[in-house]
Parts: sequence; structure tokens; C-alpha cells
Amino acid sequence: MEIIYLLFIVLLAGFLGFELIRKVPATLHTPLMSGSNAISGITLVGALVASGSDNSLLTTVLGTIAVALASINVVGGYLVTDRMLNMFKKKTK
Repeated sequence: MEIIYLLFIVLLAGFLGFELIRKVPATLHTPLMSGSNAISGITLVGALVASGSDNSLLTTVLGTIAVALASINVVGGYLVTDRMLNMFKKKTK
């Protein structure tokens, strides 16, 4: 029964996140994404804790997958932020 509640929370969070991002104008999307890198870092720490726990093999596998995905999210966010900031630098001849 607990798995049903957890699946409901994941589906609700996914739907809510999709709706929030969809309503953000394109000019604000990159600055907001760069600001959310700290939150992604917190997700990465939680994934590290889950993957390092001694509960079961499933927890370790899911935690390791979460570490990989959160790492991609954090690195990608910083790369996009760097690219955005480079657009505002003066061009040298």
C-alpha cells in the first residue's frame, strides 16, 4: 500500500513540474534553471545517501541511478549557465 502512495507522489510531482516549466517564458527559463542548480545539488546528496545505505540491493541500484541522473542535471545546468553568461561578454577582436 505504501508503494501506491509513493507512486502517486512521484506522478503528482512530475505533472506539477511539467506544468510549472511549461508556463515559464523562454527568456526566463535559463536564469531560473541556473538558480535551481543548488536544489539539484541537494538532490545529489540525497541520492548519495540512498545509494550508500545498507537496506537492499534495489535501494542501492535505484540510488546509484539517481546519483548518475542528478549528476547529469547539475553538470548540464552549470554548462548552460556558463554558455548563457558567455553571451553577455564583450567580444574581443
